[in-house]
Amino acid sequence: MGSFTDTGGDIKFWPGNIVVAEAAVAAGCNFFGGYPITPSSEIAAHMAMLLPRNGGHFIQMEDEIAAMGSVVGASLAGAKSMTATSGPGLSLKLENLGFGYIVEAPCVVVNVMRGGPSTGLPTHPSQADVMQARWGTHGDHPTIALTPSFHQELYMETIRAFNLAEKFRMPVLLLIDEVIGHLSEGVVPPEPGSFEIINRIYSDVPPEDFVPYDTSNGDIPPFRPYFDGYRWHTTGLNHDHTGFPTTIAKDVEADERRHYRKVTEHRDEIDKIEWFLAEDADIGVFSFGSTARAAMVAVKQAREMGIKAGLMRPLTLWPFPNIQVNEWTNQVKKLVVPEFNLGQIVYEVERSVHSDMPIKRITKAGGVPIAPAEILAGIEEVA
Repeated sequence: MGSFTDTGGDIKFWPGNIVVAEAAVAAGCNFFGGYPITPSSEIAAHMAMLLPRNGGHFIQMEDEIAAMGSVVGASLAGAKSMTATSGPGLSLKLENLGFGYIVEAPCVVVNVMRGGPSTGLPTHPSQADVMQARWGTHGDHPTIALTPSFHQELYMETIRAFNLAEKFRMPVLLLIDEVIGHLSEGVVPPEPGSFEIINRIYSDVPPEDFVPYDTSNGDIPPFRPYFDGYRWHTTGLNHDHTGFPTTIAKDVEADERRHYRKVTEHRDEIDKIEWFLAEDADIGVFSFGSTARAAMVAVKQAREMGIKAGLMRPLTLWPFPNIQVNEWTNQVKKLVVPEFNLGQIVYEVERSVHSDMPIKRITKAGGVPIAPAEILAGIEEVA
């Protein structure tokens, strides 16, 4: 968990935001559209340096709304595109993020979470955007959101975010926070060619036969970039397979259900969970992101005290691992859920358990992270 991968490469001592930028370029990202906002600004600054050196393009837009629009547009034009922001900026991006979902534009959105609401605590961490990531955009749509805890996996999860975006033709969110974004930690960048890169699947039909949302061969329509002779019609309205708007109820519902199937029927390729001392645990701890780092320490300390605690740490937070949580509650007797907010993901945990199992919440706001001692106290309380 969080350990170095033996790639024979050199260890880099990078802040998490720099890890994201370096990994994005390694994944093939060649467009970044952004607007600076603490605590994510280093991602944009580093991409502004890296992309021109690697044949890519960086653009700073006038605001977060335009930045998200540029990312969707660049994706439709054939680029692997990314933006980065924090809570207030994500709020502004949500309209165009919804546009990205409905037109099925592959892209990556990094949210370096900070305290809120509103302007909140610009230089302090939080994990209070996890529900915004899932439900912030109006309407029915699936979401993929990744929540790494350690820099080595942050590198690989950034690459995985691009791979998932390309494979399933949709925006993918990478949720970290100020702690991970600004903490410096050793990383061994894997050698090029040692990891999987998924690129866009292009339709090979002639231009006169191209249909933008042809799903005759599956739920994920093949792609053609703009400006290469193929006709597109792109709209934020519900549309049929031609891309033109429709209000035919059965067609709209069928298309929205297809969007969901792209995720629900591929959970084996999307879900990712790390387990720590969980095989024989009586007390289960469910935690993610930077808080899981503290939870890991607390679980170790509990074991030293003779308490059989174990950690479930989702790297894919959305779709929520409800089946895995449910199965784990056949083993553990009680659950502890620490999260750096006033209680959000705990409701998903409660909804997923199979009984009235006791669940201890450990929640916190104010910009000071949850310490291992606070989680250990919660474990001791329920043990």
